[in-house]
Amino acid sequence: MHFKWNYQPPTPSEEKEARALSEKLSMSPILCQLLMRRGITTESAAKRFFRPQLSDLINPFLMKDMDLAVDRLNDAMGRKERILVYGDYDVDGCTAVALVYKFLLNFYSNIDYYIPDRYDEGYGVSKKGIEYAQETGVKLIIILDCGIKAVKEIAYAKSLGIDFIICDHHVPDDVMPEAVAILNPKRPDDSYPFKHLCGCGVGFKFMQAFAKNNNISFSRLVPLLDFCAVSIAADLVPVIDENRILAYHGLRQLNLNPSVGLKSIIDICGLSNRTISMSDIIFKIGPRINASGRMENGKESVDLLVERNYGKAIRQAQHIDKYNEKRKDIDKQMTEEANNIVARLESQKHHSSIVLYDEHWKKGVIGIVASRLTEIYFRPTVVLTREGDYATGSARSVTGFDVYSAIKSCKDLLVNFGGHTYAVGLTLRWDDIPEFRRRFQHYVEEHIAPEQTEAALHIDAIIDFKDITRKLHNDLKRFAPYGPGNTKPLFCTMNVYDYGTSKVVGREQEHIKLELVDSKSSNVVNGIAFGQSASARYIKSKRSFDIAYTIEDNVFKHGDVQLQIEDIRPSENENG
Repeated sequence: MHFKWNYQPPTPSEEKEARALSEKLSMSPILCQLLMRRGITTESAAKRFFRPQLSDLINPFLMKDMDLAVDRLNDAMGRKERILVYGDYDVDGCTAVALVYKFLLNFYSNIDYYIPDRYDEGYGVSKKGIEYAQETGVKLIIILDCGIKAVKEIAYAKSLGIDFIICDHHVPDDVMPEAVAILNPKRPDDSYPFKHLCGCGVGFKFMQAFAKNNNISFSRLVPLLDFCAVSIAADLVPVIDENRILAYHGLRQLNLNPSVGLKSIIDICGLSNRTISMSDIIFKIGPRINASGRMENGKESVDLLVERNYGKAIRQAQHIDKYNEKRKDIDKQMTEEANNIVARLESQKHHSSIVLYDEHWKKGVIGIVASRLTEIYFRPTVVLTREGDYATGSARSVTGFDVYSAIKSCKDLLVNFGGHTYAVGLTLRWDDIPEFRRRFQHYVEEHIAPEQTEAALHIDAIIDFKDITRKLHNDLKRFAPYGPGNTKPLFCTMNVYDYGTSKVVGREQEHIKLELVDSKSSNVVNGIAFGQSASARYIKSKRSFDIAYTIEDNVFKHGDVQLQIEDIRPSENENG
């Protein structure tokens, strides 16, 4: 893949400010420039960024309806009513349910949890779920990571004498359900200062408010922050402001003393005895929690997350790991099929979006396939499968394009839809797919910018190998946790050469293990370029080239660095 490299050099005044900040922080001006690009221009702001404090979390009672939610929960507990904690079947929903259930269980025993079956009940509040609540004597449902659009379902529950507290972060419609309280920072009438909480984050704020109202020490919430870190990473919400505080301390909890359920997943996926990062959650922990909801029923993941016995937890984790292996096989097969369809569909080649459907595709995996196609083709993508007379599916987007608005523009064709800027779930009549495809494509064409459909790398700084010191590497680690809004810094070094020992590696000889020097120093730097063996011949030709990379720990040589090379291109003086 050929990337376009985007780089905006610092202005003379930015360089001057970075040098001044550098002296105050005893940090490289290169990294101070990165801080300034993140809006951090003072010593005190830098200290808050590098050492996020739980004391800086926002007062939860600033969220609209929080007082109503806490009062209703207190009343339920005072009257010994049965409470049901209900959530979506994805990582965010499962961790949210686990967090709220585990915390309340410390103070109250008449409580249960429920995850709807993706295949039998579908997304969000289901009639079956409400009837389960009625049969088991539930009077209050706390719903997490869904519910904001369940107007009819919640009206039905109300007719049965069941109240709802909604904790959601998806964009609401003009008409909202008749719940006792709706906690959602994306409500247009909510003045809560941070709008980007995930579902688990909203659940955490509810428990923070409940604890504050009942004089329960905040320290009792800290052990549950590992769930927040997992959900923030897996749901790809911006890792800024309040999310950064929750993710920072959640990762700390995950590394020092994770819950029994998460510890068993860590052990199963080979992350023991190493520092777990946000990317480990995205690629290893999250997919396993998701797997049971994708393949069977997400309740199994919550069973694991709330388990207190390690022996039982490890057996459950092994079971879920098998689901994940099965999921990977189906995912691979469906992605190959989808790729073949894209290749065959001449009509979509010049379109700025992709809409694919197949009645045999597995519902639980189409979101992953949509993500894969978006990564491959750099176009907003909708993937659908069939359920009777209906098509149900997922939409995923490219950086900077609001796919929620694109889907909303077709809402008269939709039975229901919900989500946020980069990910949407939707249902429509099977026969309406051609018209939906036409309208969706038209909206994307009108609103997408050409650069949003290009494979691009955004270079943070151009540096030389002599700049890559141990201190720079240690200071760079303090920028974590990474995610949207705080991506891992990407560096570029120009005119580098093979030291003579670089070689192709991997089972299929698809990667390059590099030893490099640049023209400014004699430092030999190690690097790995995954999936870029096509560049090996050029590298071995002794000509110079430019590299874009992140700086990582060398796992084989403690204390050393390794460059993870994202792209390689001939130096300009070598072209032609």
